[in-house]
Amino acid sequence: MLKKVFGSAVFGVEATTITVEVNVDIGIGYHLVGLPDNAIKESNFRIAAALQNNGFKIPGKKIIINMSPADLRKEGSAYDLTLAIGILAATNQIQAEDLEDFLIMGELSLDGSLQPIKGALPIAIKAKEEGFKGFILPIQNTKEAAIVSGLNVYGVENIEQVINYFDKGEALEQTIINVEEEFNKSLNFPEFDFSDVKGQESIKRCMEIAAAGGHNIILIGPPGAGKTMLAKRLPSILPPMTLHEALETTKIHSVVGRVKENTGLMAQRPFRSPHHTISNVALVGGGSYPQPGEISLSHNGVLFLDELPEFKREVLEVMRQPLEDREVTISRAKFTVTYPSSFMLVASMNPSPSGYFNDPDSPVTSSPAEMQRYLSKISGPLLDRIDIHIEVTPVPFEKLSDTRKGESSIDIRKRVTAARVLQTKRFEDSNTVHYNAQMNTKQIRKYCLLDDTSMQLLKTAMERLNLSARAYDRILKVSRTIADLEGSEDINGSHISEAIQYRSLDREGWLG
Repeated sequence: MLKKVFGSAVFGVEATTITVEVNVDIGIGYHLVGLPDNAIKESNFRIAAALQNNGFKIPGKKIIINMSPADLRKEGSAYDLTLAIGILAATNQIQAEDLEDFLIMGELSLDGSLQPIKGALPIAIKAKEEGFKGFILPIQNTKEAAIVSGLNVYGVENIEQVINYFDKGEALEQTIINVEEEFNKSLNFPEFDFSDVKGQESIKRCMEIAAAGGHNIILIGPPGAGKTMLAKRLPSILPPMTLHEALETTKIHSVVGRVKENTGLMAQRPFRSPHHTISNVALVGGGSYPQPGEISLSHNGVLFLDELPEFKREVLEVMRQPLEDREVTISRAKFTVTYPSSFMLVASMNPSPSGYFNDPDSPVTSSPAEMQRYLSKISGPLLDRIDIHIEVTPVPFEKLSDTRKGESSIDIRKRVTAARVLQTKRFEDSNTVHYNAQMNTKQIRKYCLLDDTSMQLLKTAMERLNLSARAYDRILKVSRTIADLEGSEDINGSHISEAIQYRSLDREGWLG
């Protein structure tokens, strides 16, 4: 007897429906075909034990299972439940009339209980597209899958519930969540708040500008000046995610199984902080069976690279193209996957190997040759993609011991959001540009017009501070954001002069 059950495979951030055909014939043997990996090949042991512990068995007949399309590689243990229900239905151990209306996924334990799966959200989106009536999956993944409206999502704890549903008509509990409510729940309660930071007013201002225009930023300063503390609070002042952004971000995290059980939808912008020993595959994504890397996991959020010169140079270089294109394409002989990677890069570094550059009180100093070797680890083309360079100085004792609270993240975010609204309106005709940092040369010439006084100021600064030609566009972009924060239509001299201050690494004496 032949039975069909449906599962799903995830490639990139999209799912493909897999038809599991179970055929039972005279003879003995268990044959699993259709390019399964080792985890799927081992499933027959898990299935046999789970069925036996629940009063069923794999009969001693010839069972052939085909996972179609047969030329597409299948991987992972999420097909256990699909295969088990297919075997029970094909061997007439259960009656399953409406089996083809459901998509079934789950990893089995030996006692029949279910373990969570990866990629529940993209699978649910595909199930709805293909007109399935329901999606049966482990209870741990239900909130994630229930984000998709118009699809009945049933969370189960063990195989017995699924068997009773198809064989005895016992109802399964449907999971329904209010997406808007889920989305708004954690918007105004940031984990880290700018009110915790003592002093550093100029750096907070810099962070506000970076958040308002989506600019990449690098913080340069000695150990203990507060670079990491400031960077961790940046997501709290970024504009709230739109529902579309939240779905996009949740989808990527779902593929790698990083969505928390109690939160179906990711409402907070991601903050990723990889260690400097990271490999280039782990950073941009890839592997023999491609997975998203850190730059894709920080999509719509912040990627924080602490101690930038400590990262291997080739690792930083592979990030150059994704920074420009805002997506990363991984090609293999048989297929190509593209992951979105539109993130804000926040980097921090000590100004010298000892960390105390130009500090006369420092116990350790570095020679000019050591300084140059240290700073040359960061290439010009990478710095070219960082709009704001700012020096962070240690906080004096008076500020540290001050008991007054600083401005909260929610107040700063109101100004940032107002500036982003202006930018959204400005770029409403463009599909690729949404905020100032994404402007191309043509848009810079159109939206960053300067009067004669401002132009003269910029010319003088470039000559006197020996600013590079690449700093020119960056200064114009940042000054446009400063003007937006003030609600000003035109860029004036004060906006330009403030933007010039944020190009520390372009000045003579930093990078040769």
